Amino acid sequence: MAVDIGGTFTDLVLTERGRVVATDKILTTTDDPARGVVAGVEGLLADLDAGSVADVVHGTTLVSNSLIERKGAVTGLITTEGFRDVLESGREQRYDLYDLFLEMPAPLVPRQRRWGVKERVLASGLVDQPLERDSLADVVAAAQQAEVDAIAVCLLHSYRNPEHELAIRELLEKRLPGVAVTISSEVSPEIGEYQRVSTTVANAFVLPVVSQYLGSLEHSLEEIGIRGPLRIMLSTGGLVATETAQRFPVRLLESGPAAGVLGAAFLGAANADRPVMAFDMGGTTAKAALVESGNPLIANEFEAARVYRFTKGSGLPIRLPVIDMIEIGAGGGSIARVGPFGLPKVGPDSAGSDPGPVCYGLGGSHPTVTDADLVLGYLDARYFLGGEMDLDIEAARIALGELGEQMGFSPEETAGAVHRVVNENMASAARMHAIERGRDIREYTLVATGGAGPVHAWGVAKALGIPRIVFPPRAGVASAFGMLTAPISFEFARSLPAILSEVEWAEVREALDGMLADGRRLLDESGVGEAEVEISADIRFQGQGEALRIELGRRLAENPAAPVAESFTKRYRTLYGSMPTNVEPEVLTWRLRISGPRPHPDIAARLGGGPGVKRHRMAWFAESGYGEATVYDRYQMSASDEVRGPAVVEERESTIVIGPGGVGVVGENGNLEVEVD
Repeated sequence: MAVDIGGTFTDLVLTERGRVVATDKILTTTDDPARGVVAGVEGLLADLDAGSVADVVHGTTLVSNSLIERKGAVTGLITTEGFRDVLESGREQRYDLYDLFLEMPAPLVPRQRRWGVKERVLASGLVDQPLERDSLADVVAAAQQAEVDAIAVCLLHSYRNPEHELAIRELLEKRLPGVAVTISSEVSPEIGEYQRVSTTVANAFVLPVVSQYLGSLEHSLEEIGIRGPLRIMLSTGGLVATETAQRFPVRLLESGPAAGVLGAAFLGAANADRPVMAFDMGGTTAKAALVESGNPLIANEFEAARVYRFTKGSGLPIRLPVIDMIEIGAGGGSIARVGPFGLPKVGPDSAGSDPGPVCYGLGGSHPTVTDADLVLGYLDARYFLGGEMDLDIEAARIALGELGEQMGFSPEETAGAVHRVVNENMASAARMHAIERGRDIREYTLVATGGAGPVHAWGVAKALGIPRIVFPPRAGVASAFGMLTAPISFEFARSLPAILSEVEWAEVREALDGMLADGRRLLDESGVGEAEVEISADIRFQGQGEALRIELGRRLAENPAAPVAESFTKRYRTLYGSMPTNVEPEVLTWRLRISGPRPHPDIAARLGGGPGVKRHRMAWFAESGYGEATVYDRYQMSASDEVRGPAVVEERESTIVIGPGGVGVVGENGNLEVEVD
């Protein structure tokens, strides 16, 4: 069983012998997400023996929400004397040069709970000043007096030599039992002082909260009768046991979105050589990620709890690997308003599940994207969630009409404008995301997932010039399904900065061997024997500010300098088109990913015997305005059935919209592949 908690809906998928046998989509209980999880699990297992569930995999927004809402542990920070203000000095950069009232993210740990100890490790790893025990004793006493629940320990250059951090943790665990201790040499042993401190503090801040949540969830599942282990989705798309997740909760920050990308990658991989743009749009946000050869692109850093949600630089940097994706505040629940130029503005705030869109009838008063899609004829007011939830189209039309009066639009014109704004915003973000990575988005196939993704995929693909869209079955629960395609895996990193020609390869091999040993131990604890290993390195030209992640295969060559240099220069030239002269490559960080076998579940819906046509209804399209569209029942469609736009294809979890000129064919696996005119 897989469970994914989203901002509006919680999705559940149950498989038996690798085949999907049941799905569900329920409103998220935002006051207590675990309550909704347990209710959803009980509902899905109504006629089944809970004891037969072998595994439960779970993605959660708890870590992200804790950082955004600042609802974490009372946290302290111990660092090298003279460096306790790193959290506030940051990169000493302004993310908006012209904003006179610029607001920087407030540190998770206030200055009075940040303490310095006398010690110094050099960048080479040599100890310049031994850890002074009297200084440490004073700091421990201060932490005890501050009554902290968690402590982050981040000393200068501990990524090269963690000796002092280990000693501090040992003393803290003796003197402050019950206080959660996080050390940077385990969480993020990478160069970059501000990023490393920020990541370590974030881990400590959420550790008690996540530990309590996962422990409580495990207990609740056991009470239901589930005996199989609970596994947690990481931001990289791997799964870990709860014990590992409780030690490194900051690695769960993007677990839900990562699962959505995995689902799209798996479902769009009928042709492994076909590059894919995963497009996932739910109730709160829309996300896009690039997938090549079946694997999503990976970034080494991201931001959490941004002051301005979609402004880079306004958040807390987290120096950990994550699936490389972009996000905009455009989901089904995103609220529409009049912008500063008298035109519609959508998001980033969302009505979520409480009170939800106006058409839900749960108290929402502001028009949303879902209200617009309903008025445009894309959604059936009597078949939302398969008919379990009636939508109020008249209330949606009234709310959109009130918004339209401010712009001189009718309700229908306002709905069309809202729909187009969302599509254009997502397309612009995805286009820039691809350009920054040296890719031509027009060469990709769009795979649409999420409850709202298939509704908006046609408009996004048209705006981007993408020629093909894949609509997988049960797209509305693809994030939960994606968790069932994830292997047990973990990523390790160690910064050993050196000019490539001066790298101490014995030290590098020792570091990689240590990572491999730790990875095999984690896999063994999860009952996984077979392992796949991937090595990579962050490399830049000396003097540059950013590094490229270069994949190096399963193992280093016997004489690795030349092949590493060749891989780097090839990637650099592809991305930037030219090479600097008289500058040597510099290796910053070595990385190792270890994973077990990747599952291959079958999401294919049982194909029907037709006819697939349900009826016809009026719907709006940017190309032709309002006109008659054919409505199909996806559960009655058979392999090789053809769909010609304008058309709407309905299933319980989502609705597919195909514009005029689009031609789709149902494949043997249930995917509907549409050629965009």
